[in-house]
Amino acid sequence: MIKPTLWYTLYKLAECKAYKKDARLSTVRLAELLGTSQQTASRHLSELEQKGFILKQASFRGLEVGITKKGLEELGRVYIGLKNFLGEIPSKIILEGTLFSGFGDGSYYIGQKGYNLQLRRKLGFSPYPGTLNLKLSPSELKKKQELEMYPSLTIDGFMDDKRSFGKVRCFPAIINNAVKGAVIIIKRTHYDESVLEVISPVFLRKRFNLKEGSKVKIEVPIRNLY
Repeated sequence: MIKPTLWYTLYKLAECKAYKKDARLSTVRLAELLGTSQQTASRHLSELEQKGFILKQASFRGLEVGITKKGLEELGRVYIGLKNFLGEIPSKIILEGTLFSGFGDGSYYIGQKGYNLQLRRKLGFSPYPGTLNLKLSPSELKKKQELEMYPSLTIDGFMDDKRSFGKVRCFPAIINNAVKGAVIIIKRTHYDESVLEVISPVFLRKRFNLKEGSKVKIEVPIRNLY
């Protein structure tokens, strides 16, 4: 948990647009925004950098500060908490992506006993070996990023004789208004953020007669996660 004083500093950096690009500001200016001393502002920046919430560097133009993905996730966590407190949590998030063929390693991971048993227990179905890979447009990617801020089911990582397997987050979902499944968020993946990976108990390509470029709708209930 980040200290409230550090979170407020992170928030003030976001107000300075440090989440879009490196913001240029002095510790004197930051101190004014925080209503504190320059030494305290400087210490907050150092602590935020040490914890991985920001990156900073001095240049001929002054101090440049950028909020990292971890920092944005921390801001998002509080944002979602406030939305829940204010009763503004949406009932569901609907995403639409374009089907494409992935690297083909989804069946290998889904077939791992350490994953498969947990998926069956926590999702209530045995997943078809493989994932459905959907490419998201920039607007749909923003929805995915919001989704990642909400609570999820956690599939714990594990080790076998050869390697370790990382933790996976799962969001129960409905595919094309008909089939129950789940969106999975994998920390270590070959894909970039614009890819949505989906699992289900059936072979979705055959179930919906999907081809490369087909549009697929994914509905994720949000209220049920609380």
